[in-house]
Amino acid sequence: MPILSSKRQVTLPRELCDRLRVRPGDRLEFLEHNGRITLLKKTKGASAGVLRHLKADARFSDAESLQNALDSKRARATAKRRAA
Repeated sequence: MPILSSKRQVTLPRELCDRLRVRPGDRLEFLEHNGRITLLKKTKGASAGVLRHLKADARFSDAESLQNALDSKRARATAKRRAA
């Protein structure tokens, strides 16, 4: 069973690395939910095309969308300051 070192490092068993094709230098992402940790191997290009099916709404320009996002952010910041 792997043990957490004083440097907060864990050695993954070789069999597990071989099975998951994880190699030294691979980028990994850690997710925590309800006290459980999930380890994900980041693969370049893995998400390519994920949002391809989405189409822009012609009713809104990029400038309008940007302005709306900025206005929303300002409103949240103002509300946060008032609450504090």
